[in-house]
Amino acid sequence: MLIQEIVLFPLRIPLSKPFVISLGPLTHAENLFVRIRTRDGRTGWGEASPFPTIHGETLDGALAIAAFLAPKLLGLAADTAPAYTALLRRTIHGNHALKSAFDMACHDIAAQAAGLPLYRYLGGNSPRTLYTDYTVSLGPAHQMAADAREIKAAGYPVIKVKLGDGAERDVERIAAISAAVGHQIPLRIDANQGWTFEEAVIALRGLAGFNIQHCEAPIDRYEWMRLPELRRLSPIPLMADESCWNVDDARRLTAIGAVDRINIKLSKSGGLYGARRIAETVDLPLQVGGFLESRLGFTAAAHFAMSTDQVEYCDFDTPLMQVEDPVEGGITYGSGGQVHLPDAIGLGARLRPEYQLPSSPQTVIS
Repeated sequence: MLIQEIVLFPLRIPLSKPFVISLGPLTHAENLFVRIRTRDGRTGWGEASPFPTIHGETLDGALAIAAFLAPKLLGLAADTAPAYTALLRRTIHGNHALKSAFDMACHDIAAQAAGLPLYRYLGGNSPRTLYTDYTVSLGPAHQMAADAREIKAAGYPVIKVKLGDGAERDVERIAAISAAVGHQIPLRIDANQGWTFEEAVIALRGLAGFNIQHCEAPIDRYEWMRLPELRRLSPIPLMADESCWNVDDARRLTAIGAVDRINIKLSKSGGLYGARRIAETVDLPLQVGGFLESRLGFTAAAHFAMSTDQVEYCDFDTPLMQVEDPVEGGITYGSGGQVHLPDAIGLGARLRPEYQLPSSPQTVIS
């Protein structure tokens, strides 16, 4: 399973409408697909979803760094996650989204060689049904309420709501949404670091009477030392996202009692190996989410979710926001927010052949 060739496919996929969070609006998913081939003829796939305001990565930047990193992987065995992870970490700091694509493709190959679906290769047993939420973008309260009403009508069991634009305004937004969809449907809120500490206290206390499962990233990632105090003051469980990238972050946060839950994203943890290390280290409920990955990246996320009972929440909705689907195989979406994972060997997802034509943008490293 020695790596012989790595091919990079950049894609810019429009969204059906702008996806707005406290860090700004997004109109496209600008993702990098990675195909790794081994000397024994196996092929694995991965996907990076750079998010400039969170990763500090862009698609063009990921392409440039990938051309620098990929040659380091040539000749390595695809089933040696600790070794290639350490090599990538020594070679360049950060670039977690890009590293996750390489890791994903290597895990695909390793699971194929073992003759197992990826979730079984990761230690999972019998498959279970996963359910995704669907996200309401940040905007005027009346528009967010209308969007939430549509999401409820589509049968999603949980609605995720982007906040972080002023505590009082955010309480008004949730009040409007709750009035539109009823108190019975649970909400997940995500401030994307948009509140100050003082605003977070006001918002979380003001939202105490609503059916809210948890709040992600209430304050700036660099204010993580204040999370224990905020947690004591909050009537709503707190979830770490941007403040938890790797196992070291997870250890720090749990040691000080900072949060009730952790959101794992493969493009944040550097891939499946890093995600597994977090899950094996902390004794907290987990959510698995993502950035703007296609169904390929979220298929890997679904395999990870299937591999551990610690995952209680899934946030797999962004492929549904993209106007084209470049993926063959992989997860499919059913009614009521169901996410179905085929029991194929390996990852079970790949870039469609028409996106791999010689005329398509690609970089070959061998």
